Amino acid sequence: MDINKPLAYRMMPKTLDEYVGQEHILGKDKILYRTIKADRLSSIILWGPPGCGKTSLAKVISNTTKNKFYRINAVTSGVAEIKKIVEETQNLLLNPSR
Repeated sequence: MDINKPLAYRMMPKTLDEYVGQEHILGKDKILYRTIKADRLSSIILWGPPGCGKTSLAKVISNTTKNKFYRINAVTSGVAEIKKIVEETQNLLLNPSR
């Protein structure tokens, strides 16, 4: 554990079992939980108010699956960046060996 990092970063969950809350979509019997555990998640958009756990969940999914993740912020990202990511992901879907 890196004691130089802020407490919030040190306490951030690393696995689905460490993630607390959002049981209505992440309970062990729910489809999203099973999809993440099976590494079958193809794409997801996380939306919600600040502090609800979007970034924490994205990092947990990134740690749990083998998929490539792109992190963008709707406030700071421009249309060009979003188009670039969409183009890259479409190429990955058409040619997964890249």
